[in-house]
Amino acid sequence: MSTRAHALGLLAAGLALPACSTYHDAVAVGSKNFTEALLLGELYAQLIEDNNHPVRRRLDLGGTDIAMAALRRGEIDLYPEYTGTALLVVLKAQPQGDAVQTFDYVKSEYERLYAATWLDPAPMNNTQALATTRAIAARFGLRTLSDVARKAPQLRLGAVPEFVKRSDGLPGLQRVYGGFNFQKISLVDFGLKYKALLDGDVDIVVAFGTDGAIVADNLVVMIDDRHLFPPYQVAPVVRLDALKARPELADILNRAAPLLTDTTMRTLNNEIDGPQKREPADVARDFIKAHGLVSL
Repeated sequence: MSTRAHALGLLAAGLALPACSTYHDAVAVGSKNFTEALLLGELYAQLIEDNNHPVRRRLDLGGTDIAMAALRRGEIDLYPEYTGTALLVVLKAQPQGDAVQTFDYVKSEYERLYAATWLDPAPMNNTQALATTRAIAARFGLRTLSDVARKAPQLRLGAVPEFVKRSDGLPGLQRVYGGFNFQKISLVDFGLKYKALLDGDVDIVVAFGTDGAIVADNLVVMIDDRHLFPPYQVAPVVRLDALKARPELADILNRAAPLLTDTTMRTLNNEIDGPQKREPADVARDFIKAHGLVSL
């Protein structure tokens, strides 16, 4: 599961390597290796190309550790990253409060430590969550995470492996909410978790806020009423050297940011992961055309 999978040893090794320039020939756009990251990587690449800059794609790199190491080495100039991931995994910091505080902190720390900066964040929030079907939510009276904490002994959880270990996963839920002692916990592959829910093998699953299945399967996402999960807004992380060479990249990419809401991203992700099985490049191209994100 690549959305929040981080080999921190590789990350530390990667951050120690010196950066080198790639902007002399093309803008090197990277991404991690899950649906939304591939889509956003394509979106960034096409927006840059549409504004007459050559692009070299380095998409589908792997997890955060690999993408960040590539950025530090200068193998890529930019890639989409999440504020919560930067805060907890890269910077190993504690939650900073609201979305604005979190963004300001990671931006300043990336500039100070990694010679990289963050462009405008999208309003979308791909935070961790728990989701279930409307029928199960009605049967057990589930609307908030506090409800789940109380009803957990009657519920079977479907979780990706890292969720049961991470400080902002199950241990965090138990610390902040109490309870969360499930009848059974089944570890499921990221790509199969919603199937397990719909097949009745589990009652509630670990989700991410912009998963396409939330729209496709009309699921209910539990409200984080005690605000455990940090915000996971997405933005392009760009090497300062690359941005200095092409300062217009900020205007090009920032135009798309306000359009990327939770609902929009769920819909776009579902076009890729759902029955249509569209290619990320095609979905990105249609989005650009639909919103008039053409050359400045």
